[in-house]
Amino acid sequence: MASSKTARVGEENRIDKVNAELVTLTYGTIVAQLCSDYDSNYGEVNKQLDRMGYNIGMRLVEDFFAKSGTQRCANFRETAETISKIGFKIFLNITPVVTNWTTDSKQFSLLFEENPLADFVELPDDGKAQDELWYSNMLCGILRGALEMVQMQVEAHFISDILRGDETTEMRVALIRYIEDELPPDDE
Repeated sequence: MASSKTARVGEENRIDKVNAELVTLTYGTIVAQLCSDYDSNYGEVNKQLDRMGYNIGMRLVEDFFAKSGTQRCANFRETAETISKIGFKIFLNITPVVTNWTTDSKQFSLLFEENPLADFVELPDDGKAQDELWYSNMLCGILRGALEMVQMQVEAHFISDILRGDETTEMRVALIRYIEDELPPDDE
C-alpha cells in the first residue's frame, strides 16, 4: 500500500524541470574537468563526485520535502521506495527499480533502466576509465547527504554501469546506522 502511495505522489507532482540536455551537458563538463584536474586519477575523481553530491544532497532534501509533501518514512524499505518513486522522479524524471534486499532489510539495489546523467557519454578511451571511473558517482553522494539529513547514515556505491560495458547500471545502498539527535555538550 505504501508503495502505491509513493508512486502516486511521484506522478502527481508537476515540477518545472530544467532542460534535461542542459543538466546532462553541464554534468559531463564537471566530470571532464575533474578528470583533467586530477590527471585521470579516476579514484580521486570518484571521491570528488561523491563529495560534491553529498553537499548537494544535504541541501536538496529540504527541496524534496517542500515539493513532494511527503512525511518522514517509517522504515528503510519505505525510504527506498520514496527515493525511487518520488525523489528520482522529481529531480531526474526517472524511477529506478528497488531490488535485491538483504534479509535484514538494511541493503538494497537501485537498478537504473535509464540515467539522464549518462546520455551522450563515452568514457575516455585511455585503458583506465572503463575499469576505474564511476561516471554518475555524484548520485551516490546525493543519497548519502540527503539521508544523513533525515538521520540515516548510509553507504552508496555503484556496482555496475552500462557505460563500463555492464548489462545494467546498479547502485547498492546500505544502512550503516540511524543517527541519534545529539545535543552539544553542556546543553540540556
